[in-house]
Amino acid sequence: MTQLAAADRNQPIAAAQPDYVAIAREVFDIEAAAVQGLGAELDSNFGAVIAAILKARGRTIVCGMGKSGIIGKKIAATLASTGTPSFFMHPGEAFHGDLGMVTPDDLFIAISHSGETEELVKLLPFLRDNGNVTVAMTGNIQSTLAKNSSFHLSVRVDKEACPLQLAPTASTTATLAMGDALAVALMKARDFRPQDFARFHPGGSLGRRLLQLVREEMRSHDLPFVSPRANAESVLAAVTGGRLGIALVSDDQKTVIGIITDGDLRRALQAHKERFFTLNAANMMTPNPITIGVDSNMQTAIELMARHRITLLVVVDAERVVGVVQK
Repeated sequence: MTQLAAADRNQPIAAAQPDYVAIAREVFDIEAAAVQGLGAELDSNFGAVIAAILKARGRTIVCGMGKSGIIGKKIAATLASTGTPSFFMHPGEAFHGDLGMVTPDDLFIAISHSGETEELVKLLPFLRDNGNVTVAMTGNIQSTLAKNSSFHLSVRVDKEACPLQLAPTASTTATLAMGDALAVALMKARDFRPQDFARFHPGGSLGRRLLQLVREEMRSHDLPFVSPRANAESVLAAVTGGRLGIALVSDDQKTVIGIITDGDLRRALQAHKERFFTLNAANMMTPNPITIGVDSNMQTAIELMARHRITLLVVVDAERVVGVVQK
């Protein structure tokens, strides 16, 4: 045996690389099955919980510890943004004074997969004495929380995606899905509409579209007007200087008879070539541009631009040009 062969024999054998894609797919399959299985767990309690939330004169308070608390925060946020006044309460803080925020008119959702989380169980006597309707969201119908709540929603799963069956994975996904089911059912019960959603999300794009008026978004100063008789050089200067990519054709800078876009300029140049600089604004413009009223909302403006495949609208107030608005 050679010295090289002996050295090779003493080298450790490299471990096989795990198939990470296969691992991910297995996790997806387990968690998808967990969510799919919730349908079989549903019973009349779900409808009763929806009715109780709709009847409640107070807020829906969501409470959970650890990973369940993180999921609870998301559920509370979803409920609040879709028409159900809601907030998350940490059970530890609740036991040390935050229960003062809970009124008898509030409905209380307690999330614990085991149904035995000590911090939640300790809240039950107060909630009972306070007259609160309570909803337990657990994976164990025989648990303390399930047996001592007004209603129980089962989020039981056959197994976790965690290979050790220790870290909450499929169970938290199932709980999140149950929270979404509550929120969607409540939205439909309340006939919750996009306008309602926008009211709670004024900073988002939907809020901007539905709540903001065109007058609040339009540009109204230094509009690039040109007369119908303006030569090509003047039109080019207006389109470039206005920084909107357009020129508004008007006799009086009050009413608009046409619009000249970058596209209109390119088409005119292609069609007339060396004769381009003999043209005037009236030869290049698109007559009767699309307009929108100054008090329309941005959703209407965006839909109008999409329908006509344009990116800018002329804004009018009683037929007088007051600005332009862009996507």
